[in-house]
Amino acid sequence: MPHMLLIHEPAGQRATRTEAEGRAVYERMLRWGEDLRSRGLLLAAESLASQDGAARVTAPGGKARIVDGPFAEAKEMVGGFFLVDVDSREEAIALAQQCPAAEWATVEVRGLAPCFEG
Repeated sequence: MPHMLLIHEPAGQRATRTEAEGRAVYERMLRWGEDLRSRGLLLAAESLASQDGAARVTAPGGKARIVDGPFAEAKEMVGGFFLVDVDSREEAIALAQQCPAAEWATVEVRGLAPCFEG
């Protein structure tokens, strides 16, 4: 049963780290991902770039509206994700508790399902 572990980190948090600190955190996340892969649980994982270069697109009434980042109203940003294949929601939550990012960010656990399902 696939679940997405979304990493919600405080906006601007990355800028508070030195390059060495950032690399160390990234290495921890890579090692954790490799452990998941070796156990046959990891389907995909990616770190996302800062929201500074991001864009938000909406098209109400068919008219496109594009807002370039950074987004002043954002208190958090999605910093990355792990897509895991586990037997239950409880197992996904247990993995989220083990995720190194849980020390400095929020790890949101979401099952995958079509948008018409509740």
